[in-house]
Amino acid sequence: MLTSERHQLILQIVKEQGVVKIQDLVDATQASESTIRRDLTVLEEEQFLKRVHGGAAKLHGMIIEPSMPEKVNRNLSEKQKIAKFAASLVEEGDCIYLDAGSTITEMIDYLPEKDLVVVTNGLMHVERLLDKGIRVYVTGGYAKAGTRALAGGSALISLEQYHFDKCFLGANGIHTVHGFTTPDPEEALVKKKALSMSRETFVLADNTKFGEISFAKITDLKKITIITDALDEDIIDLYKDKTTVRVVTS
Repeated sequence: MLTSERHQLILQIVKEQGVVKIQDLVDATQASESTIRRDLTVLEEEQFLKRVHGGAAKLHGMIIEPSMPEKVNRNLSEKQKIAKFAASLVEEGDCIYLDAGSTITEMIDYLPEKDLVVVTNGLMHVERLLDKGIRVYVTGGYAKAGTRALAGGSALISLEQYHFDKCFLGANGIHTVHGFTTPDPEEALVKKKALSMSRETFVLADNTKFGEISFAKITDLKKITIITDALDEDIIDLYKDKTTVRVVTS
C-alpha cells in the first residue's frame, strides 16, 4: 500500500470511528506499528487528526465550546489528578490567578489551608473559594452563560491592577505549531492578560486537548508549564523541546 493510500485509509477510519487505537490501524493497513506512529505524526502536523493516548482521534470544530455543566463531569478522574498536583504547587503567601476552567475548578478542593489570595474570572469558583475561607477577588467583565466566565474590556482592565505569583489556566487546544487556543477571542485575551501579570504560568489540560486547535490563540507554548495526565512518549517528544510537560500519574 502506498503512503498516500495508507493515509487516506487512516483518515477514513478516524472519521468513521472518532477515536481509533494504533493496533486497529496496524491491522487495517498491514503496516508496522512504527510506520503507523510516523503516519499519525505527519497527519497531526498537517492538521487532519490529533494524537491521543494509544491512538488517534478526530479533531473538534474550532469554535465548539461545551458548556461548563457539560465539561464538569467529563474526564473527571483525570482532571482531579491534574488539579491535585497543580494545587500542591501553591505556597504560603502566594497570590494566584485561577482561570474559569473545569479542571481549575477541581483545584479548589485541594488548595492548602494557608495564607492565600486568589483572583479569578470564574463565577463557579467563588462560592467554593469562600467556603474554604480563602480571600478572593473577582475580575470585572460580562458573564458568559456557557462557560461561567467573566470576559471583555472590564476584565482586562481589572487584571492590570494585580500581579500574581502563579497563574493557572485552562485551554481547549494545545498544538506544537499553534500553541494554546480557545474558542472565544475575548476569553483568550483575558487568559493572555492574566499570564502576562504572573511570574509563573501553568496550563491544566487532560490528554484530549493535545493536537486540538481552537479559533482564538492564547499564546505560544514557550515559558508555560503544561500539567496533564497520561501521554504516549512520542507525543511528549513533540512538545519537550518547546515547553515543559509535567505528566501526573496518580
